[in-house]
Amino acid sequence: EVQLVESGGGLVQAGGSLRLSCATSGFTFDFDDYTLGWFRQVPGKGRERVACIGRRGGRQYYADSVKGRFTISSDKSKNTVDLQMNSLKPEDTAVYHCAALSGGGIYCERYDFERWGQGTQVTVSS
Repeated sequence: EVQLVESGGGLVQAGGSLRLSCATSGFTFDFDDYTLGWFRQVPGKGRERVACIGRRGGRQYYADSVKGRFTISSDKSKNTVDLQMNSLKPEDTAVYHCAALSGGGIYCERYDFERWGQGTQVTVSS
């Protein structure tokens, strides 16, 4: 069974940093053949695509709200995708989910994702 397990969430003061990690397992295909992403569920709002990365550590996408502050990266040797979050703001408070899609083109923001983790809570205090 495909498993996506997030970790690294917590409570942090505004201006601080957190690094989220998503451990993947049970993929039918090689890790390199998956488009990967991070999404967040903001209270009172719909799901937001935060960042994604194309297959084989390819082209990256960032939401305007996080660009310059967040960085997505993948590590084939560990089958993980991380999200480094710096200069956190209270509005970044959300449940963060990692997600995966088999295949996909270079524009990861154009695709719907197939597999989802259960999420990790990030709370940023003012």
